Amino acid sequence: MSVLNGKKVLLGISGGIAAYKTASLVRLFIKAGAHVQVIMTPASKDFVTPLTLSTLSKNPVHSSFYYEEDQNAQWNNHVELALWADLMVIAPATANTLSKMVSGTCDNLLLATYLSAKCTVYFAPAMDLDMYKHPSTLANFLSLETFGNVIIPAENGELASGLSGEGRMAEPENILIFLEKDIQSKLPLRGKKILITAGPTYEAIDPVRFIGNHSSGKMGYDIANEAANLGASVILVSGPTHCKITNSSIELISVTSAEEMYDACHAVFDSVDVAIAAAAVADYKPKTVATQKIKKSTDDFTIQLEKTKDILFSLGQIKKNQLLIGFALETENEIENAKLKIQKKNLDLIVLNSLQDEGAGFKKETNKVTFIDKNFFLEPMDLKPKEAVATDILNKVIAHFYE
Repeated sequence: MSVLNGKKVLLGISGGIAAYKTASLVRLFIKAGAHVQVIMTPASKDFVTPLTLSTLSKNPVHSSFYYEEDQNAQWNNHVELALWADLMVIAPATANTLSKMVSGTCDNLLLATYLSAKCTVYFAPAMDLDMYKHPSTLANFLSLETFGNVIIPAENGELASGLSGEGRMAEPENILIFLEKDIQSKLPLRGKKILITAGPTYEAIDPVRFIGNHSSGKMGYDIANEAANLGASVILVSGPTHCKITNSSIELISVTSAEEMYDACHAVFDSVDVAIAAAAVADYKPKTVATQKIKKSTDDFTIQLEKTKDILFSLGQIKKNQLLIGFALETENEIENAKLKIQKKNLDLIVLNSLQDEGAGFKKETNKVTFIDKNFFLEPMDLKPKEAVATDILNKVIAHFYE
């Protein structure tokens, strides 16, 4: 899956012959899973039509502050466009547009939006060889890079003038590759390997029945997907669930029982930097599993149970430099019980949620947690969607490594 998946890409097109390539570029962005909006300078419409780009991007194309032909037209708010974007790409970036970007000249919607952008701005120069090599152009490249903008280097090839050399806008495929590599290199969890457990475990009674719980697995899956989006290499050990991974780079290990989850976690624990135990593992399992379906033959029926292996405790006993994060779902004496679990299981952080809190717990889209670290510092959080809670948890991981 591309790191551009789900990203909001604002494509700015200035008036050069290379603008014809932007139709392919928009198509590649959409194929990568990005959301795309396009801003064109008036001159760029001589080379590619707004209709083409709006059809491919599935959004209206913006080229002026308002539409003169529409008496009821609303102002195209350049600030809203700039704040909407996760990244802005100006391609082609002509010598004229580059000069205006450096000087702060603001005479069209594209430049006004550029000046309001808070996200990373990439620019792909496109001009003839002599223009590309001119000292003023080279100075503009340097100036823009000091602003924090990122240049997508021009390529060598045949130019519109008939000459051949440097100055040709990077091909759409190469622009996409450049962006993916640059974004990937800046992800905060790049190079980190994270083990995450999710979902319930099912402990067999007989070939038909089992002991389980109501965990949907959503919290663990949200953590796994977000960790992968932040650049981590993720191993997700999951009990039975209907949840799906949205990042194809996640290694999914499907298990059923607590024993299987224990074995899977121990097989990889030595190789990971972080382990986040979000699974709701059964505390007990039947001591004996019937080989045939148990018939309903008596009014009373007793199942003798025995403890399952405590996965989190066992990982805490053998951890070296790993960051170990556990979950605690409590119904009473929540803080005290969570603190005891931190000590007993040698945790660095525990994510506490209580079934007493409305909107928290199993089969919910939201969660309300309290973070408690190994020094017993408490940080209560508001009720949030589980995706936002996953982000909060991973911010703790990032802080551990980089603060």
